[in-house]
Amino acid sequence: MRIVILDAKTLGDDIDLSVFEQFGDVEVYPTTAPSELFERIQFADIIITNKVVIDKEAINTARNLKLICVAATGYNNVDVLYAREKGIAVTNVAGYSTESVVQTTFGMLFYLLMHLRYYDDYVKSSNYSHSDIFTHIGRPFWEINGKRWGIIGLGTIGRRVAQVAESFGCDVIYYSTSGIEREEKYPRYPLDELLKTSDIVSIHAPLNEKTKNLITIKELGLMKKDAILLNLGRGGIVNEKDLAIALDSNMISGAGLDVLEKEPINPDNPLLKIKNKEKLLITPHIAWTSIEARKRLVSEIVENIRAFLNGVERNRIDLRI
Repeated sequence: MRIVILDAKTLGDDIDLSVFEQFGDVEVYPTTAPSELFERIQFADIIITNKVVIDKEAINTARNLKLICVAATGYNNVDVLYAREKGIAVTNVAGYSTESVVQTTFGMLFYLLMHLRYYDDYVKSSNYSHSDIFTHIGRPFWEINGKRWGIIGLGTIGRRVAQVAESFGCDVIYYSTSGIEREEKYPRYPLDELLKTSDIVSIHAPLNEKTKNLITIKELGLMKKDAILLNLGRGGIVNEKDLAIALDSNMISGAGLDVLEKEPINPDNPLLKIKNKEKLLITPHIAWTSIEARKRLVSEIVENIRAFLNGVERNRIDLRI
């Protein structure tokens, strides 16, 4: 087997990719530009990709292709229907990053809620060493115990966030972006009621026609002035221009984003130009990247390849239409 890994840099330099050598010859590329793609995959039996697009033209170029392994849960970068027509299997990996994303969700919350940047700067700037008392209450913060946490998208990650939030004493409610009726432990609210009544709102939903621009200036205007918004779902769910306006207008207390509409971020993104910078935390799509999560991801890809070679159905993407 000839295995080609197209964007290994997204998996991290600290992850051992030699595990794929048990299946054959492995070619590892840190990144792959569109102009480089066809040459690299033309003789591949197996392609491993995170974000590199494998469309109809790419599939036709890779004449020996038997399996496409998506190193992620989402597989919108692969033309799955055409791959099926050509008899090519496509696999993904689900659930590997849940704990990492949940941990990042709470890390972002506490950073914003407790004004940790401000207090760290206060001490390191020597202001604390000249204080006449042992403490400093320059930026008051509140406890999440007893507060309402509204979750947008109660899937695997959203449900785990709900469990942890509940352990902190939060009153948890959710909004279903799919609209599918199902029995849940937590009460389901309409979006406007969730936004009006929640102290913390976290987003853990996919980007689709129902969630695109779900949160605009109208929705932000419904939120409490001391509320915090967290988006760990997908960029494009929160309108970034409107969020910048809301933060600078003190419509909400703060926002944490791990995802953006365009990644890497555009230099002219309005969020980079807000006046109230302390109210916003942006991380470069790292919520899924704990060492453990990335190791689980690679391990699952290995198992997907092994199962495919043994003729076993495992994490096979099957679009029934």
